[in-house]
Amino acid sequence: MKVELMLDAKATLGEGPAWDEKTQTLYWVDILQKKIYAGTELLAELDDLIGCLAPCKNGNLILGKRASFVDFDIATSQQTVLASLRESATNRMNDGKCDPAGRFLAGTMDMNEKEASGSLYSFDGKQAIRLLDGIRISNGLAWSPNHKIFYYIDTPTREVKAFDYDVSTGQIANPRAAFLVPETLGWPDGMTSDSEGNLWIAHWGGAQVTRWNPNTGQLLEQIPVPALQSSCPVFGGKDRNELYITSARVGMSDADLKKYPLSGGLFKVTTKFEGMPTFEFG
Repeated sequence: MKVELMLDAKATLGEGPAWDEKTQTLYWVDILQKKIYAGTELLAELDDLIGCLAPCKNGNLILGKRASFVDFDIATSQQTVLASLRESATNRMNDGKCDPAGRFLAGTMDMNEKEASGSLYSFDGKQAIRLLDGIRISNGLAWSPNHKIFYYIDTPTREVKAFDYDVSTGQIANPRAAFLVPETLGWPDGMTSDSEGNLWIAHWGGAQVTRWNPNTGQLLEQIPVPALQSSCPVFGGKDRNELYITSARVGMSDADLKKYPLSGGLFKVTTKFEGMPTFEFG
């Protein structure tokens, strides 16, 4: 599986890729530059930090902004705040995605990456329910093919957690460790899943994406990425077999940037696997 560069975006903090099946469009964000991209094109520059997004059934995008959920009209760039969260002033939204029933799950983190002041929320369009708290860096989210297991990463723990997931209520239960990611691979960041139930994880500081069997904890594959801070993968393309990968440049030394000059780029890998869909909001 060969990684190809789609856009040398030099994103400060490229993150949150989501595939819109209806329009065959990849959306992603540069959190710190407050930018939304549609594939290789800049779609919008906003007024505040955007941690994540997802396509909506109404054709818009839902955004996880600094401490709010926002409806974003793609055609006009109009923003409508749907819900505001009570969060510390030093917290911001990070990774998020929709569940199979159309709820938007998104987590917050301390921007200084010191306090465990983050939470994971589930937003159904009316109210935001806190599913977890005491989170350091809320990151990867994924579901099993039968939607009964929810996987979640709080990056500094190096642990991929599994929860029983009730799609009808959006509640999680029975937390347990699926597996630990060794230090040698870098920090586990964004995550997605395929139709066989395997998990694909981007490794911050690890210049790679890995594939795991969450039932056995077995590392199945390592795909080198020419960006030290690989941040998040998602499946897309007409056959949903293309893996798109975001990356970042923030905090990198001159030496690391010289070694990984494409850091902050958007990448694509054509795989032999079919990914799980990006679920829509609403």
